[in-house]
Amino acid sequence: MLRLAAASLAGTAIEFYDFFVYGTAAALILGPLFFPTFSALAGTLAAFGTFGVGFLARPLGSVLFGHVGDRYGRRPVMFASLALTGLATVAVGCVPSYATIGIAAPSLLLVLRFLQGLGLGGEWGGAVLLTAEHAPAHRRALWTSFPQIGPSIGFLLANGLVLALSAGLTDAQFHDWGWRVPFWAAGLLALGGLLLRTSLAETPHFREMGEPATLPLLEVARGHWRLVLLTAGALAVGYALFYAVTTWSLAYATQRLGVDRTVALVCVMAAVAIMGAVTPLAALLGDRYGRRPLCLAGCGAAVVWMFPMVALLGTAEPLWMFTGFLGAMLAFITMFGVIAAYLPELYEPRVRCTGAAVGYNLGGVVGGALTPIAATALAGRDGPPWGVAAYLAGVGLLSLACFALLPETRPVVRRVTGTESEAAPA
Repeated sequence: MLRLAAASLAGTAIEFYDFFVYGTAAALILGPLFFPTFSALAGTLAAFGTFGVGFLARPLGSVLFGHVGDRYGRRPVMFASLALTGLATVAVGCVPSYATIGIAAPSLLLVLRFLQGLGLGGEWGGAVLLTAEHAPAHRRALWTSFPQIGPSIGFLLANGLVLALSAGLTDAQFHDWGWRVPFWAAGLLALGGLLLRTSLAETPHFREMGEPATLPLLEVARGHWRLVLLTAGALAVGYALFYAVTTWSLAYATQRLGVDRTVALVCVMAAVAIMGAVTPLAALLGDRYGRRPLCLAGCGAAVVWMFPMVALLGTAEPLWMFTGFLGAMLAFITMFGVIAAYLPELYEPRVRCTGAAVGYNLGGVVGGALTPIAATALAGRDGPPWGVAAYLAGVGLLSLACFALLPETRPVVRRVTGTESEAAPA
C-alpha cells in the first residue's frame, strides 16, 4: 500500500504542478505577454479565460480516460494521462509571445491548456482508484488521502519555482524567459513519474469484477445521472475556494492592493503547505466518523468564512492575508481529504472510473473554471470585494445542499478469522 500510495501521490503532484503553474502564470504574467492590446483588467480576464479552458476539458478527459479505465484497467490511465499533461505543459513554455507571432500565440495557449485539462481529467480517477481499490476498507480514506496531498505538493513546487525565479531574476529577465522555466521543468517531472509507475499492478476490484462495461458513459448517464450531478454540485465549493485563494487572490493582491509578488506567493504557499500536512488527519476522521459528516462540516465552514477571508485579504497585511487563506484551505481539506474515498464508494466497480471522475471534474467546471473570472469581474474598482465573498458563499450553499442529499458510504468492516470483509455502509 505504501508503494501504491507513493506512486499515486507522485503522479497527482506532477499533474497538478502542470495545472497550477499555468494558473500562477495567468495571474502574474500571461496577460501582458499574450493579450498586450487589452487593458490590465481585460488582459487578466483573458488570461483567466484560457485558464478556465483547462477545466472545461477535464470532464472530457474523465470520459475518455474513464472509458479506458473501466474497459481495460486503471493502470493504463495513469501512464497516458501523465504523458499527455507533461507534453502539453512543456509546449506552453515554448509558445512565442503575442509580439512575435500575433494572434497565434493566445490561440496556441488555448489548445495546450485544453490538452492539459484533458490529461488531468483522467489522472485523478486513475490515481485515486488504484489506491482505493487496493486499500483495506477500514483505512480507505487514509490511504486515498495520499493522492489528495499531491495537489498541495504540486502547487508548492510550481509556486516555489516561480518564487525563486521571481526573486533571482530582474523583472525584464522574468518577463522575457524566466516564466517559461517552470513549464520546461514539467518534462523532467513527468518522466520521473512515468518511471515510478512502471511497476504498479492492476487493482483487485477490476480483475474480479467480470465482464467490463461496454459503454461506461452510457451506463453512468442511464443509471447514475442524478449521482453525477449531485457530486458535481457538492464539489463545486472546494474548487471555488481553492482557486479563489491560489489564483484570483494573487492577481487581486498584486494588481489592486499593491502587494509584492513574492509576499503574496509566500502567504498562499504557507496556507497550502499546512493544508497538505493536515490532509491525513481529515482522512482519519473520515474513516472514524464517516465521509458525509466531514464534507458537511467543511462546506459549512467555507460558507461562514468567506466574508472574513475577503476582509482579511483587503488589509494587504501578510499575516492577516495568510490567516484568511489558511481558514479557507482548512475548510477545503476537511471536505476534500475524504473525497477520494467517498466518490469511488458511491459508484459500482464496472463504471467507477467514469462516474467518479466525471462527477469530480464537472465540479471543477462549476467551481474552478468560473471562479477567477467571476471574482475578477465582481471585485469592482473601489472598496473591499464583498461581491466575491457573496459569490463564494452562494457556491458553498449550493454544495451544502448537494452534500445533504448524498448518502453515507463508510463501510462496516467485519473481521472473521483474521480476514477483512466489507459490508453495507454504516
